[in-house]
Amino acid sequence: MPGISRKATFALATAASLALLTTACTGQSDSGATDDPNARTTLTFWHGWSAPSEVKAVQQVVDRFEKAHPNITVKVVGNINDDKLNQALRAGGSNGPDVVSSFTTSNVGTFCSSGAFLDLKPFIEKSKLDLEATIPKPMLDYTQFEGTRCALPLLGDAYGLYYNKDAFEKAGITRPPKTWTEFAEVAKKLTKPKGDTYDQLGFMPNYHGYETVVDHYMSQWDHAYFAADGSSNVAEDPAFAEMFTYQKKLVDDLGGFAKLERYRNTFGDEWGAEHPFHTGQVAMQLDGEWRLGMVRDAGVDFEIGTAPLPVADDEVDEYGKGFLSGTIMGIAPRSQKQNAAWELVKYMTTDTEAVVSFANAIHNVPSTFAALKSPDLKTDPAFTTFLDIARHPGSNTPPASVNGSTYQTTLQDFGYQYESGKVKDLKTGLEKTAAQIDRDIEQAK
Repeated sequence: MPGISRKATFALATAASLALLTTACTGQSDSGATDDPNARTTLTFWHGWSAPSEVKAVQQVVDRFEKAHPNITVKVVGNINDDKLNQALRAGGSNGPDVVSSFTTSNVGTFCSSGAFLDLKPFIEKSKLDLEATIPKPMLDYTQFEGTRCALPLLGDAYGLYYNKDAFEKAGITRPPKTWTEFAEVAKKLTKPKGDTYDQLGFMPNYHGYETVVDHYMSQWDHAYFAADGSSNVAEDPAFAEMFTYQKKLVDDLGGFAKLERYRNTFGDEWGAEHPFHTGQVAMQLDGEWRLGMVRDAGVDFEIGTAPLPVADDEVDEYGKGFLSGTIMGIAPRSQKQNAAWELVKYMTTDTEAVVSFANAIHNVPSTFAALKSPDLKTDPAFTTFLDIARHPGSNTPPASVNGSTYQTTLQDFGYQYESGKVKDLKTGLEKTAAQIDRDIEQAK
């Protein structure tokens, strides 16, 4: 995510948004559209970026497309969130978009199953596009649902660990931790209590902390949210209990939930110069690749380090993996210009020059293998960390669901209850959470 405006709109789907999706147009293309992609036409492309630099970057990619496809003109409309997008897709009509994008990968299951985004399979087959040879597997995974590919990735986000190298040196720490046990030790060494607050906190572990959410933690354990039969697996897979136990102990060891929450409430805005990592209030931060530019823009007075997040102690051979997400791009099912729309989607998501130039402009992770290794990609050692995470075969993202992000929200809500001590019995709590997830999915079918 390139900046404030995008991140502000990237959130778990609201109930209203999901309701709109479930009533969206369900028409799908069996063999592709019939419009002539070589005829003169105008496409309307809706996207969510709104900051001037981001809007300019999108337009520059579109300009390159129009130069390569002089018969196609693209009308670009920015600052479109999922609610606006869903309303337009539901209503249809000549004023709606032809090409659409969203920052909410957790909604892909709903986009694909409801028909809100067109099935791209006929277009991919006609273009003889080998997706597995073109795009990293995790990104392919989060742009399809149950065999229906209704989107392609348009740049990605990789999450890793930021750390204050000066604080590390003062504490005698010589390298970033690779396992969660090492991480806990480092976090405690970096923590400087001061009465009921801190001079410096090694790491903010609470789930209300910036980016310290359940799915970001879980990405560093081998896990499966769902069993083979589609039922919730969170009570059966021991990785979930292990993660919740670890996080709760980290909360307790760093001062306890109440003390950490008081300190968290002193933090500046996540998207401003007073972010707690920028100010030195925390010495380590879980975050995406975009944070690097924001830290530098804030003019911090310490040296910045980046590394992959730690992994479970018995999975050290998988160190280097991380959580992936990103922007998705597809075609509106009621567009009368679907072949031309596909040309734009294909160009922006698979053309190496287009992907590299866009990634350079908004400082996101490229979403194709060729772009990730392109000599034209602007990078440095700190940013390379996130490129390596994106390429790592163990990197992952939560699977899509028919009701979008609801199961993640349910699990997150349980996390709040458990870390605060309101829920004492982890096993029973996970069993109740799994049952709720199953009920919600069944009702959405």
